[in-house]
Amino acid sequence: MNIALLGYGKMGKTIEKIAIERGHTIVLKVDKDDTSYDLSVADVAIDFSIPTAAVNNITNCFNAGVPVVSGTTGWLDQYDQMISLCKEKKGGFIYASNFSLGVNLFFELNKKLAQMMNPVEGYDIHMEEIHHTQKLDAPSGTAITLAEGILGNTSKKDAWKLDEGKENEIPIKALRIENVPGTHTVTYTSEVDDIEIKHTAHNRQGFALGAVVASEWLYNKTGVFSMKDVLGL
Repeated sequence: MNIALLGYGKMGKTIEKIAIERGHTIVLKVDKDDTSYDLSVADVAIDFSIPTAAVNNITNCFNAGVPVVSGTTGWLDQYDQMISLCKEKKGGFIYASNFSLGVNLFFELNKKLAQMMNPVEGYDIHMEEIHHTQKLDAPSGTAITLAEGILGNTSKKDAWKLDEGKENEIPIKALRIENVPGTHTVTYTSEVDDIEIKHTAHNRQGFALGAVVASEWLYNKTGVFSMKDVLGL
């Protein structure tokens, strides 16, 4: 495939390396300040840009008829608008807060644990996420996805909240530490014990591989999909 990289930071460079190793060609590299570029040479685009550039990048892809995979977080207040545009233009789109294959399995485990814990009394829920200091948004998109996965499978909480939450909220602690690719922990705590599930990324390779796998799956498809579709979950 001919792949356009929309965003050419650390993640973009890692995606480039893995895509080439898998036999693909990078035909376009768009930096964060580029707003005008030609997508006609691309079979698919992968967007790992910045929140202020993502909507423009995704819109350009739909207008050009190029399927797009986006892993940029921090722009989701315009998500519904992008979905409407995708359907209007008969585009192809996959958004994920995290493309790591392991994290997407973790998302499903998180939902299952929430279902199991829902009828059990005496446990409270809290979350923690750790990322590198260049991470722009807090909590991370991955942490929000985890929180929403819990909220959709429990009657005990109504919302999530950064830092300290009220009784009906899931508190999410967001830490920024040098050279941490991403660690997410969900803990159910009681007076007698804790139950904890945790995903720790060792490097960016898993995120990049998942994005390339998703773009391979999306090639020549139209519609709005998720990593659950890609993984057959």
